[in-house]
Amino acid sequence: MKKALVSGLLVLALSGALSGAETPPQEAEPAVTRHSTAHKILLYLPNRVFDVLDVVRARLRVGPGFAVGARVTKLTDVFLGSYASVFAGLPGPRPKPGIPWPVGVESRSGLAASVADATVTGDVADPAYSNAEVGMGFQLLLVGAEVGVDPLEIADFALGLMFVDLSGDDL
Repeated sequence: MKKALVSGLLVLALSGALSGAETPPQEAEPAVTRHSTAHKILLYLPNRVFDVLDVVRARLRVGPGFAVGARVTKLTDVFLGSYASVFAGLPGPRPKPGIPWPVGVESRSGLAASVADATVTGDVADPAYSNAEVGMGFQLLLVGAEVGVDPLEIADFALGLMFVDLSGDDL
C-alpha cells in the first residue's frame, strides 16, 4: 500500500516537473450547450409545450408544516414558516433544461423579507422560484397550495416560436 502511494506521488511530482513552471488555477467557464439544427427541430414541439407550462405554477401540496408566503419578483419575496411536502400540478418555471414533471417533493423553512432571505431548501426539494415570478402559497398542517405566474416565461415562449431560448431551459 505504501509503495503504491509513494509511486503515485512520484508520478504526480514528475508530471508537474515535466510540464514546466506552476500555472495558476484557471476558473472554469460555464459550459454553453450548442444544439444542432436537427436537435432543435426534433425537440421543437416538446420545448414549446414545456415553455407554455413554465408560465404558470399551480399545485397542491400534502405534507406537514405551517407556512405562508407571497412574491412579486424575487426582490419582494415574503415568507414565514416551514413545510416538507409532495406536490401535484404545474411545477412552474424551470431554472434549467429538464422535463417539468407534474409531481415532486419540495420543502422550505425559515424567514424571507425581500433580499434578506434566511430560508433553507433542499437541492432536490427546492421550489425554484424564478426572478420575475408573481405568486403566493400556504401550508396549513397537512395541506397547502401554491400559485404563480412568470411574465418572462411568456416572452420565452413567444421567442421560442422563432428558435430563441430566452430562459435557457430548452432540452
